Amino acid sequence: MGKVKIKKKSTLIDMTAMSDVTVLLLTFFMLTSTFLQKEPTIVYTPSSVSEEKVPMNNLVTVLVSSADKSGKLDDPSIAEGKLFISFTGDADSTLSSEKIRGMMLDEAISIYNEQHKNNRIVLTDQQKADFRTINMIGVPFSELPAVLSMSITERDKFMSDMTDPKVGIPIDDNKNRDGRLNDFQVWLKAIYNVAQRINNEQTEGLSAEERGQLSNLYTALMRKGQGIAIKADKDTPFTTVQMVFDNLQTMKLNKFSLMTALKSEDEPTN
Repeated sequence: MGKVKIKKKSTLIDMTAMSDVTVLLLTFFMLTSTFLQKEPTIVYTPSSVSEEKVPMNNLVTVLVSSADKSGKLDDPSIAEGKLFISFTGDADSTLSSEKIRGMMLDEAISIYNEQHKNNRIVLTDQQKADFRTINMIGVPFSELPAVLSMSITERDKFMSDMTDPKVGIPIDDNKNRDGRLNDFQVWLKAIYNVAQRINNEQTEGLSAEERGQLSNLYTALMRKGQGIAIKADKDTPFTTVQMVFDNLQTMKLNKFSLMTALKSEDEPTN
């Protein structure tokens, strides 16, 4: 009896449809992903057993630089403890990051000029617009006009130089909330005032959802301690971080978070 011959079929698979799906998925993830914002200096946070996550939205981040680890400085502590601050809103709400930054800047400039009537600073509309696009700022108020007039490349290069005395928000151990504030406390008072204004502001014409978003920002900043996060290097001396804490408490911002990395099981507890 003759054998039945099975017709051979081609093993070639048309991947055109799969390629289309891959490109669509890649495009989707690129458009919906939140990219990591650039910071002036690399900070390695200390480890802890806390698994509570710091929110990504409606957040004020205070970055405390560590000592210089490049080996280029004779005294690495020169670059230690410099402060930077960033403001993040919610891209899906009425309080976007750019709007929050604009509100904080206007309030901070007003407070600074009230205390420095002989050395007032004035920013142009373009400089204010540039500030709203910056993720993190860390210079004295007196340097703001010059820094905001720089190109993006020049600004990034300037603020990443931890050896420059003009880099970093000035801070001291002042504990008089009603006296002459240091530059860091000016920013903190601006945060406090903006949060209070948002909470007390008339919200006529806003939807229930928009009113809820305004309330969420105030609650995160003033009540839950989730609106302000301190990000300090694990090698930064505690005295430096303690000064940041003291300044926050002086300005009645008593609830805040300290960013840490999750401790592994084999890591010593002490």
